[in-house]
Amino acid sequence: MNAVIRPYRPADLPALYDICVGTGDAGEDASGAYPDRDRDLLGAIFAAPYAVLEPESTFVLDDGHGRTVGYVLGTADTEEFVRRFRKEWLPTVEKRWPAPDREPVTPSEMMAWLLHTPERLVRPELADYPAHLHIDVLPGFQRSGYGRALMKSFLDALAERGVPAVHLGMLTINTRARAFYDRLGFHEIELPDAGALTYLGRATS
Repeated sequence: MNAVIRPYRPADLPALYDICVGTGDAGEDASGAYPDRDRDLLGAIFAAPYAVLEPESTFVLDDGHGRTVGYVLGTADTEEFVRRFRKEWLPTVEKRWPAPDREPVTPSEMMAWLLHTPERLVRPELADYPAHLHIDVLPGFQRSGYGRALMKSFLDALAERGVPAVHLGMLTINTRARAFYDRLGFHEIELPDAGALTYLGRATS
């Protein structure tokens, strides 16, 4: 049975956490970088809040047997998402992962800092690209056209809602992901102080 793309269901949430950490090291498994107690930390920043707060913008790749093996998720309105993240999502996870009380050093501390600073997502240079996204597919299902199909589902959904453009931030070292985005028509957006990230954007239609 072939894998299929479908809308997100609440029962998919545990798989989103697993996929997020399983692809969190520039597309490779990042679980070894975090202690067991922090295994869900990446998902609590980059996956779960989108599915919970904006399920209509979340699509999953189902392997055809009910197993979720990839996703695309994001928000139609980054500023509104940031407000909801702080008000509705952060209170549900902040006791498990408190804000660091020192300069972040370990991977867990750096991720905890990101968790507690959602406002970093709002940049004036990105104002023309109000939506943003994250896409991850487990290695066994990569390079099979599923990433492109997931992205089409997400972009089409945004276009139907009148959202003009979308952006994403990716690790600059992930050259394979950059090639994927380039093929889909994304272009680079120059941002000062982008650090280890490259920002890309494109119209939704």
